Amino acid sequence: MGVDYYKILQVDKNAKDDDLKKAYRKLAMKWHPDKNPNNKKDAEAKFKQISEAYEVLSDPRKRAIYDQYGEEGLKGQVPPPDAGGASFYSSGDGPTSFRFNPRNAEDIFAEFFGYSNPFSGMGGMGGHAGPGMRSRFPGGIFGDDIFGSFGEGGHMNPGAPRKAPPIENKLPCSLEDLYKGTTKKMKISREIIDASGTSMQVEEILTINVKPGWKKGTKITFPEKGNEQPNVTAADLVFIIDEKPHSVFTRDGNDLVVSQKISLVEALTGYTVQLTTLDGRSLTMPINNVIHPNYEEVVPKEGMPLQKDPTKKGNLRIKFNIKFPTRLTAEQKSGIKKLLAS
Repeated sequence: MGVDYYKILQVDKNAKDDDLKKAYRKLAMKWHPDKNPNNKKDAEAKFKQISEAYEVLSDPRKRAIYDQYGEEGLKGQVPPPDAGGASFYSSGDGPTSFRFNPRNAEDIFAEFFGYSNPFSGMGGMGGHAGPGMRSRFPGGIFGDDIFGSFGEGGHMNPGAPRKAPPIENKLPCSLEDLYKGTTKKMKISREIIDASGTSMQVEEILTINVKPGWKKGTKITFPEKGNEQPNVTAADLVFIIDEKPHSVFTRDGNDLVVSQKISLVEALTGYTVQLTTLDGRSLTMPINNVIHPNYEEVVPKEGMPLQKDPTKKGNLRIKFNIKFPTRLTAEQKSGIKKLLAS
């Protein structure tokens, strides 16, 4: 089962919505990090656990999955098909899934009490209450009276709909993809609310045009493509470029780096580098210089395209790993001394 959400909220397994709300209000106010300045780290962890437990148990779908499959069913590598959150399937790079990600604990707190920072705009601890609230909190802002002042709705300032936090997912790309550019199509499954207010599942295809020269960490945002919920603006979906390891090249900024294993004889007498570029061309580069252990051959404009101007490229840097002989015979030593004598 993993984490026991019922135990965290101190409710039984038959708890109704009102029971969950009351339990959450009581515990969230008790463990809010700002209420526990001398024990902030532990309080923060407890506060997040309480928020996550409430989020799961107050959602009938998530609660049903949790009751059947436990925490692993919500967050595991192979979640049930109806797990909370949107599911993603990547074309070409194997399955990629968005599954249940706990919402920001402060966002849930804000939905109940109308503000995320309990000291913000409230005149400080024990200060004057805002409109519609009791004139004063005897026990400070976290006093017992606060629950009565908000009523069951739990909102002080309704205001505009809250924006759900962005959903981020890595988008693995090969070095070839990032060199030439490519198009990735992502099939997403999300919940929307139709005109009658009914929630329904739909599938969409999102197209991501990966540009030549894009780097690891580049973000592509699809606004409001997360699940729709009442009174909440849907989350943005954000894909973050990730770079797969390459068998030949490594990337260093806009440069490509390659290492060649050569013998000592080749290092001293000359060596020809033969490479296949990321766009499939054959490069042949004879090196007639003496290749010492720190030698680096720089080939201009054979690196990665520049993100801002793909017509320009970085450099290709060739490094060498020289294999020295483990032992030499007396005759070989003598011969080398004669050959290399100045």
